Amino acid sequence: MESGALASGDWDVPGKASFFMYSDAERGKESRTAMKLKSLVGLLIIGSVGFLTAGCAEEQESTGPPPPAPPEYADKHMPAGWWADEKIIAEGKEIFEGVKNIDVNCSSCHGKDGKPVKAGARDFRKGERMKLYSDSVWFWRISEGVPNTKMKAWKSKLSEEDRWKAMAYERTFGLKGLAYDVAKKDWVPVAELGKAAPAAGAPGEAKPAAGDGKAPAATPAKEDKKGK
Repeated sequence: MESGALASGDWDVPGKASFFMYSDAERGKESRTAMKLKSLVGLLIIGSVGFLTAGCAEEQESTGPPPPAPPEYADKHMPAGWWADEKIIAEGKEIFEGVKNIDVNCSSCHGKDGKPVKAGARDFRKGERMKLYSDSVWFWRISEGVPNTKMKAWKSKLSEEDRWKAMAYERTFGLKGLAYDVAKKDWVPVAELGKAAPAAGAPGEAKPAAGDGKAPAATPAKEDKKGK
């Protein structure tokens, strides 16, 4: 039978006759077109996944400490008294959740409870990770965003005070009750903020006896037996 010819009875099968009316070349062309479309769809899917994850790659892969804040942010710190100020923290919550400014809604990515709702968003509940951020670095990231991620710069939408308020609230998810001590370069309980570490073995200071936490008893003076 010649290529493209119909077998006996094929004319009576719906759709089969029209199929055989195509030449081999035409059928080959359609097959190649279908393959190209499948390849294109596959590339689009891969590209979409790459686009969604590339913006968050830095957040997912970074395990070491973040880079230090640039000079223009290195000396910026949380205003005095704000770490423990409930009013400031409450205002920060409104900023974080987009109540104060509908153009700024941190919770749309980071979640209202600190659990990210979008891939790649920083998880503020991970205290050990967040301890690697000084208040200056944290503030810098809020202000300028994070390159190659979906974290935008918010300095054009939020005043400096509002950025500090947002941070004061964000830190409650994983570092509640802690504050960044600039002198110690570490997170400490708010009550200990600014307190100097006790000097060890200061001159003239009585050392406590081992185990009891008390200063050693004074040694009795020797009796002078002269004149007795």
